[in-house]
Amino acid sequence: MLKKLIILTIFYFFTSASQADQFKFKKIASLAKPWGSSFISENELIISEKIGKIKIVNINDGKIIDVQHNLKFKNVGQGGLLDIIYKDKYVWISYTEELEKRIYATSIARGKLNKKKIKFKNIFQSIPNDINTDFHFGSRLAIDGDYLFASVGERGRGALVQDPKNHIGSIIRIHLNGKIPKDNPKFIDKPDWLPEVYLKGVRNNQGLTISPFDGKVYASNHGAKGGDWFGEIKKGENYGWPILGWGGVNYDGSEIGPKWKPGFTKAIQYWTPSIGASAITIYKGEEFSEWNGKALITSLRNQSLRKIDFQNLSKVKEDIIFKDKIDRIRDIQIHPTTGKIYFLSEKYYGEKGPEVDGLWLMEKK
Repeated sequence: MLKKLIILTIFYFFTSASQADQFKFKKIASLAKPWGSSFISENELIISEKIGKIKIVNINDGKIIDVQHNLKFKNVGQGGLLDIIYKDKYVWISYTEELEKRIYATSIARGKLNKKKIKFKNIFQSIPNDINTDFHFGSRLAIDGDYLFASVGERGRGALVQDPKNHIGSIIRIHLNGKIPKDNPKFIDKPDWLPEVYLKGVRNNQGLTISPFDGKVYASNHGAKGGDWFGEIKKGENYGWPILGWGGVNYDGSEIGPKWKPGFTKAIQYWTPSIGASAITIYKGEEFSEWNGKALITSLRNQSLRKIDFQNLSKVKEDIIFKDKIDRIRDIQIHPTTGKIYFLSEKYYGEKGPEVDGLWLMEKK
């Protein structure tokens, strides 16, 4: 058995190494704690920095425009400016809002794109509004037609996640203007849920995307010590945190709950130990056309890019594309025309040195 394990480990290492050698990486721009990004044109990405800045980066020459804004954000712990997304001349951003001294919420604002200054207006603020922890805010955004999906982290208050009167540990769905869809779960078969809540029972979701192939919503999620997962976001369902541990345990080694049990949503792929799953996308493009329809999962702790073939849910296939090339990977974007891949990288959030953070391009050699 040990001999087989050693052989498999060696094979896995050399397969991953050989894949990484097929690509070249180029740093386009240096940034400071970048968090979210979105294409606003074929040549420009709008990028949020956790420390509070919004920038537009030209991917051809690396030139940076600083965009002023009116957000009352708080850069504290894991909080600050979080995800940012663009569509039809408007920008949406999720961020940590300080409601009163050391009391924070995950909030979302919308504003019309202006390269000099964006005037944002809040369209969502998470409940409860009395939490003073500075971690697990979420928060990734995804747009599907007139709907905005967003993740809200559980803020370290696991016991409250299953409380229907909370947004924490959930995926919400609102209209692009902040109004609440009339077919959200509350109005169908979950009368106790808050009206914005679309799915419950997540922990700290930092990957969210709409598949260009089947139109479904997919997410990645942090477990505790083990138990990261990738799965589909389905209306009115529940991933079970903290009743379920998804294969992980608490940081003190104590048990959380089973990996899965009937009555809760089952993920497509689990990782124990944790990889620090972050941003995800379902690839569609020309540069890596052989990956079309596959999920690309980036990671923080593991500093890797993984490809998931999940067409056959009974036989999910995973490949490590590369590891330890560009530090912790916070975000991933696919160029809308070329299919080339762009990443945001960062050092651990407590470390200094913004010169090591940045925007990277990955393409074939």
